[in-house]
Amino acid sequence: SPTQIARAGWGLSRDPDFWNDLQVSGREFILGYGVAVAVAIPLGLAVGLSKRLQYMLSPFVDTLNAVPRVTLLPLIVIWFGIGIWSKVMVVFLGAVIPILINTQAGVKTSEARFIRVARSFSASKIKIFSSIILPGTVPFIFTGLKYGAGRALLGVVVGELYASTAGLGHMIAEAGNTFQTDVVFFGVLIFMATGLVVVAFLDAFERRFEKWRPDLH
Repeated sequence: SPTQIARAGWGLSRDPDFWNDLQVSGREFILGYGVAVAVAIPLGLAVGLSKRLQYMLSPFVDTLNAVPRVTLLPLIVIWFGIGIWSKVMVVFLGAVIPILINTQAGVKTSEARFIRVARSFSASKIKIFSSIILPGTVPFIFTGLKYGAGRALLGVVVGELYASTAGLGHMIAEAGNTFQTDVVFFGVLIFMATGLVVVAFLDAFERRFEKWRPDLH
């Protein structure tokens, strides 16, 4: 019941191991998601602008997108061990592909007529990119960031369920094995709340780019 879940949360809040698990999972999410954003957005823009780069990287991107990241977990654990870096890699792989694909799609949907008009006025490539392509790509980038955040949180849970000695996923797994459903629900609520907070932050940040969009009224 909700009251049992609340009591479980209150009990966990006084347990130092819980705060250690929270810190471990938070670090894994921030590192993996942060690296994914830093890699996927510039690479997605570059792939969308360059057909040669697209031909080179698309097979690898499509393959990673088609292969469930869960099936790569045994290899990742062998390569990176059961420490934090294996979970960071799982989070990275979960988030990087949707962000990259959405960014690339945003570049490709740029209005060709706007680009032709800009070129007719002798606009440079940098000016065309900064005034037409990038503003049009921003909604796609934020869509990828929101979807990637969900995949990153999933990566935290899956990575810690499979091979971990700490973290919220590890806590949920141990609670499930001992039939502590109140603790399981409390762990799920933490991940759900984290996802909602991240999406709300991205929505607020996206609204700062509204001035880039044309006023149709």
